[in-house]
Amino acid sequence: MRLQDRIAMVIGAGQSPGETMGNGRATAMVFARHGAQVVAVDRDLASAEDTAAMIKDEGGRAIAVQADVIDEASIQAVVADCLGRHGRLDILHNNVGISIAGGDAEITEITVDAFDHCVAVNLRGMVLACKHALPAMREQGSGVIINISSLAAWSAYPLVAYKTTKAAVIALTEQLAIQNAPYGVRANVILPGLMDTPMAVDTRAAALGKSRNEIAAGRDAKVPLGGKMGTAWDVANAALFLASDEAGFITGAALPVDGGTSVKVG
Repeated sequence: MRLQDRIAMVIGAGQSPGETMGNGRATAMVFARHGAQVVAVDRDLASAEDTAAMIKDEGGRAIAVQADVIDEASIQAVVADCLGRHGRLDILHNNVGISIAGGDAEITEITVDAFDHCVAVNLRGMVLACKHALPAMREQGSGVIINISSLAAWSAYPLVAYKTTKAAVIALTEQLAIQNAPYGVRANVILPGLMDTPMAVDTRAAALGKSRNEIAAGRDAKVPLGGKMGTAWDVANAALFLASDEAGFITGAALPVDGGTSVKVG
């Protein structure tokens, strides 16, 4: 029970359709298993409600709330609702991100609308969530922010908006860490590598007109550790550590969860 009675908001706690578990849902479930009261936030309320129901089925505590990260008013509202219900916010986990589904493309092909949309979802949404969560965290003298970037920030990745925004998330996290350390607020960023999640595999398969097995096999072959992608539970367990008191002296860190892929890149 490493997060006993902590209030944890997971933005992006639902998931796109697919055969496997998404990072946000898995993280919400792991936080709840360790005693946190979870506020499961997603643009798709039904998907967030599914996450909350799964948590409750395991005996955990969760509520589902609808918000779209590109809409500042809705983000402000869910933070205010959380503070109204619980009086505090201990953990903010920013999980939302898009690439192919948002129209991402190579730099010579991307449209202005697609680039702007990816920036709004992947980067501006995290800025807005932090903007509205930080005043309460500063006032209470504690808090943890965990942002999800991607190993694409450090490696060759052909689509310009995803790579650019995920690199910016690392810079954002570093600024959050140093600017909020005097208030007792920590901020760290996780860089998932090749993961077997609906967004990474099923969405890509649909966009490229390939089978799920074909996409998965190609990704597995690129992973040094065991020749197999990681799962959402790997990301969730890393987030649990960073959210817990065990990581109490860690802030501003970028943690790859990638089966050694970043070592191979280096």
